[in-house]
Amino acid sequence: MIERLLKFLEDKKILILGFGMEGESTYRFLRRNFPEKNLYIADRNINLLANRVDLMEDPYVEVSLGEDYLVGIEEYDLIVKAPGISFKNVDISEFKDKITSQLELFLEYADVFSVGITGTKGKSTTSTLIYKVLLDQGKDVFLLGNIGEPIFNDIEDFTDKTIAVIEISSHALEYVKKSTNISILLDVYEEHLDHYKDLNAYVTAKFNIAKFQTNDDYFIYNYDNKLMNEFNFKHKPNDYAISVSEIPNTKNKVTINGNYINCNGKDVMNIHEEMNLKGEHNLNNIMFVFALLDILKLDTQKAIETIKDFWPLEHRMEYFANIDGVDYYNDSIATIPEATINAIKSIKNVNTLIIGGNDRGVNLTELIEFLKQCQVENIICLPKTGEYIYESLQGINKNIYFYNKLEDAVKKAKEVTKKGTSCILSPAASSYGYFKNFEERGRLYKAYVINNN
Repeated sequence: MIERLLKFLEDKKILILGFGMEGESTYRFLRRNFPEKNLYIADRNINLLANRVDLMEDPYVEVSLGEDYLVGIEEYDLIVKAPGISFKNVDISEFKDKITSQLELFLEYADVFSVGITGTKGKSTTSTLIYKVLLDQGKDVFLLGNIGEPIFNDIEDFTDKTIAVIEISSHALEYVKKSTNISILLDVYEEHLDHYKDLNAYVTAKFNIAKFQTNDDYFIYNYDNKLMNEFNFKHKPNDYAISVSEIPNTKNKVTINGNYINCNGKDVMNIHEEMNLKGEHNLNNIMFVFALLDILKLDTQKAIETIKDFWPLEHRMEYFANIDGVDYYNDSIATIPEATINAIKSIKNVNTLIIGGNDRGVNLTELIEFLKQCQVENIICLPKTGEYIYESLQGINKNIYFYNKLEDAVKKAKEVTKKGTSCILSPAASSYGYFKNFEERGRLYKAYVINNN
């Protein structure tokens, strides 16, 4: 399945740009298939080689580290860029056409059916749910990308029966020139403005998931999303629209018809089915799954059983403890205001909210107005965005607190949260600058709740 890919790569002078999980995966793949090929690695991390005996002992690798890691980048035939590398303030005119990625190389040269999922929120849950649905129906399926393995980890194991389900970030989509066979765009909200020059650049990157599709491919999109509608994307006849209401003049659509999810005129699932995925946003994610089921002609009833049994992922409105009569939820993945609003609407009896994180310039006006009106009585704010939220909520009839440390915020939450209600960490901001990532933030929160009794 990878012969064409190897043929393309064999005579190229290749730079692996960024040596995190995906960069290391690229190196391992190239070294497995080209044991004596000269390879080049560039990374800002000056300490990358510490304890990396494998790289130190590889006579066919050259490494460039530190602040000048981009110097001479135009000399390479191919730049395999990790998604996290930002060119926001870099002139890339001399080497733009050389930029590629695992995702693009896979889509261009590996003959594997692909399902790509992106969106500001919901992509990990939806990708994993789709993977589980396909797995339960006996498909040869791999879960790849953000939530799964780097694509090149398993690429030699793919066959002509394989379906690759790929969670794709906007960063991974930014420079691609190929799209997946089935592309899913769940939603787009203001996000990642630290990586892009403006909001339009971010939205454009998201739509690259479908921009390069052929008329034989399928794009499943959110008909109700404001930023997506403003982008005015030109849709194909095969595309599927997802909406909570009726969609006029659209061939393929999944909507809500009374108490049912309806796919192309057929009621397929009662929205009141007892299941572990809660909230309107998860119902929306499930609607995308039914569009996929329709395209692939899969067993709907079997899929419904999979959906009902599916549990939310860690850090995503994750219920993890009841202590002294209080239900505790970890929603550390909520890095934008819309996600926090959804969490408060979805979880019963939220009495205490812990909020705040890295300030990336995202507009908080709608969130603050929501917090003024919602049922949450205790709002505990953390740096940096929490400082603005704290000041903006002064004078309202709620208990507003500010702490510099998450551990202190948890202690206060335990003091003030009423029995029979819920406490949730839902920051509406990223973790960077305060934690390694949202996973570390969520796990520390859970540890503080469980251990500080």
